Amino acid sequence: MTFRRTLPAEWAPQSAVMLTWPHSGTDWADDLPDVEPVFRAIAKAILRFEHLVISCEDERQLQTETGALTDFATKHGLPGRVVSVTAPANDTWARDHGPLTVTAGTEARLLDFGFNAWGGKFECQQDNELNRRLSDAGAFGSTLLESIDFILEGGSIESDGQGTLLTTSECLLTPTRNPASDRSDIERLLGETLGAERLLWLNHGYLAGDDTDSHIDTLARFCASDHICYVACPDVADEHYSALAAMEEELQEFRQSNGQPYRLTPLPWPEPIYDDDGERLPATYANFLIINGAVLLPTYGVSQDEEAINVMASIFPDREIIPIDCLPLIRQHGSLHCITMQLPAGVVQP
Repeated sequence: MTFRRTLPAEWAPQSAVMLTWPHSGTDWADDLPDVEPVFRAIAKAILRFEHLVISCEDERQLQTETGALTDFATKHGLPGRVVSVTAPANDTWARDHGPLTVTAGTEARLLDFGFNAWGGKFECQQDNELNRRLSDAGAFGSTLLESIDFILEGGSIESDGQGTLLTTSECLLTPTRNPASDRSDIERLLGETLGAERLLWLNHGYLAGDDTDSHIDTLARFCASDHICYVACPDVADEHYSALAAMEEELQEFRQSNGQPYRLTPLPWPEPIYDDDGERLPATYANFLIINGAVLLPTYGVSQDEEAINVMASIFPDREIIPIDCLPLIRQHGSLHCITMQLPAGVVQP
């Protein structure tokens, strides 16, 4: 019997989350004292609920972090939850260079799509080789890794776990990724590789300071198969107002596979945050991570954080909401979801 592939929703049971640790050879070099505590907070939150796969180019640094995280897990009665591999990487955005996992019946398979740093914006050769290095080192157990000759980042798609993907045309149709592929080509390939039966394309919406060409995980997220949360800008004077209002109208027009409209929940709009050069940074509460029993929510030290926590608690009443201060992360134009990649149940064996 041949089973159709499915890309599980993020809320499906997970075995682990992958983190690519920052080191002095990445763009984080000058910010390591600020950004490493963020990674540690995320890692410890994950370990309370599931395994953690971490890699780092600096072997001594990896040993130090692995030791501390192993001690943390052991003290909480959770030994054996840390899997670590020494491996080079250009940067830390595991959401985009990490593998996408599909299931077919009871079998899981890791898909290693090509990664070209969001259309050739940065160096990425080591990132593009990382999944194979991790697989060869046994980080993914016996789960097969399949290479796909197509550029696709995990942050560019959202799955409801039932055959529907949510994405943006600004990202997937950018010619610097797959110039020979049009919309129908992409839909066909994602149907073959991810089991996508339909794609919902957003043609509006962006965040200033975003390097990804409007990744969906900064704008709109599936919370359940019938529920989407999204960023909404209430300030008509804000540069984002028109594009996000148009995006909201598109979401209102989308229909589930059964023809019913989606439940829609707007997320709070954080006040503007700028870097030292006056550039606006892409702070978004949509960049949360769902794990077993919890949701890790990025916060930014602004007045809207508390409202975001409350909204997230109303969306996920059966999960613990864990706020993580991600202000250091957005200095490099990403946030919490961007540095993580979940691995569904069955990939990393206890």
